[in-house]
Amino acid sequence: MIENYVIVSLKKCVLGFYLKLFTESDALTSSGLVSSSFLRADDTEYSISIRPSFTLGTLHRPELEDLRDLERHNIVLKRELGEGAFGKVFLAECYNLTPDQEKLHVAVKTLKEASESGRADFYREAELLTNLQHEHIVTFYGVCVESDPLIMVFEYMKHGDLNKFLRDSRKSSQPTNSSAQDHNLSTLYFCMLHIAQQIAAGMVYLASQHFVHRDLATRNCLVGENLLVKIGDFGMSRDVYSTDYYRVGGHTMLPIRWMPPESIMYRRFTTESDVWSLGVVLWEIFTYGKQPWYQLSNNEVRVTFTSVLLRGRVLQRPRTCPKEVYDLMLGCWQREPYMRLNIKEIHSMLQSLAKASPVYLDILG
Repeated sequence: MIENYVIVSLKKCVLGFYLKLFTESDALTSSGLVSSSFLRADDTEYSISIRPSFTLGTLHRPELEDLRDLERHNIVLKRELGEGAFGKVFLAECYNLTPDQEKLHVAVKTLKEASESGRADFYREAELLTNLQHEHIVTFYGVCVESDPLIMVFEYMKHGDLNKFLRDSRKSSQPTNSSAQDHNLSTLYFCMLHIAQQIAAGMVYLASQHFVHRDLATRNCLVGENLLVKIGDFGMSRDVYSTDYYRVGGHTMLPIRWMPPESIMYRRFTTESDVWSLGVVLWEIFTYGKQPWYQLSNNEVRVTFTSVLLRGRVLQRPRTCPKEVYDLMLGCWQREPYMRLNIKEIHSMLQSLAKASPVYLDILG
């Protein structure tokens, strides 16, 4: 039971990353907040954040002491990359960001809604992202908050989102003969495993920080130089990939093709639900970025997931996917969350597969 705590915020969640939501107990964050969430009857999700009631002064403004406040005049916008729930995202040049580079290409996310609730969500996401530092999580550099529009600055990943990268790779990887096909299959197999284990490494880190992503998909992973892959969410994928989301109850937009039954039916999100999504990401990788259940409409997917899926229907094995990798996917798609593979196990298995010597691949003809 929580004592001597006061509610400091009651606001709608629109963030790319979410604090882990526990059903049995409250979740203590690294900043001292205790967070819980609930759903209204209209499916709109809200979060409650509470903190020790040392003073009531903390109610009046967000905590910014841990955020790096960048100088706006050092940021030069170059071109628009997309637009999402928060606002537009731009490619920009940022000066004096690091001591060893005069200028650096960055991605800048702007806040189009200057309302109190919009600002609160902006500050909360910035605070959460400040605490995420890992080689396979997109780097968050800081904010500009002295005037509107409020902006966040992230590292720029040259090759864009992984889904587009995979689709482009499919177009350029058609073999000309059987010998080339054998070589391509072996090479592509290890490239795919290299991508997959990087995403898994990022998810292991998020789980260790008690974070649940809730929207893990190839569209929310970014590709840099030398096939470096990082997990991120600039808030623009929902518009660019609008068909990947389904509006529930006229309000909440959910990526149901990547979600397990308990998340679709009860809005229950845990590390185990992220494991399910990771299995779908593996399926995306080995299909060169195909949309899961592409043969079904969003409504048909919803009906399928709440009926047939409970009897064991899952995505079919991709044609060029080795049996060992598909078995790993199946381990992610167990109906009961506790039966799914552990995120560390998945990462370890992917590492082992990637290190194995090239052998005959058991693929579908």
